[in-house]
Amino acid sequence: MSEEKLYAVKNDEGKYGDFDSTGFWSLDTSDCPTTPSKEQAEPVADEQGGHVVTLIEEPEKVAVSPNEAQAIKSLLNANTYADVYDPFKYLFTSRYKKDIKRLTEAIKNGYTVAKEKKYLVYKVLGGKQKNRHEQVAQAYRSNLFFDTIIWLIKEHKIMSSDASDQFTEAEIEHYGLQDCEKEEVTDDEND
Repeated sequence: MSEEKLYAVKNDEGKYGDFDSTGFWSLDTSDCPTTPSKEQAEPVADEQGGHVVTLIEEPEKVAVSPNEAQAIKSLLNANTYADVYDPFKYLFTSRYKKDIKRLTEAIKNGYTVAKEKKYLVYKVLGGKQKNRHEQVAQAYRSNLFFDTIIWLIKEHKIMSSDASDQFTEAEIEHYGLQDCEKEEVTDDEND
């Protein structure tokens, strides 16, 4: 984030002083409502009866996990010290210094919830294949049998990317698919 600031002079009616002329105008009609110099803005505010407003670039929001976002929300909405304890403990206990700094920035500057990466999971089939294209067995979540995986054989270049075909890192570990190949699913494949 840049530390450069701009200054404007604003009156009680919400209009801005123009540094090229005298008087206060709405922002859309003012020719030069800002200056990079606070020393230039202060005399204008004194002479024309306004106050100096500092304009700074909005800080970039920090990406946090869904769990971190929930804890930050709970922390910010806490009404008592007791309400603060659990989210604070979750966010700041046993963390690396860089994580503490990142979470502090998220609380201070705002945050966005990072999407969890999803992957297509498959195994390359070896042996003699009649087809010229590489054959793979792609993993799917079964719609009929809860918490089970089924495998469908297809060409690598035409693998499906429906929601039932996509797995998070936690799901890959849960189903024991760590030894399989995986390809990250990008947003443009979902649209």
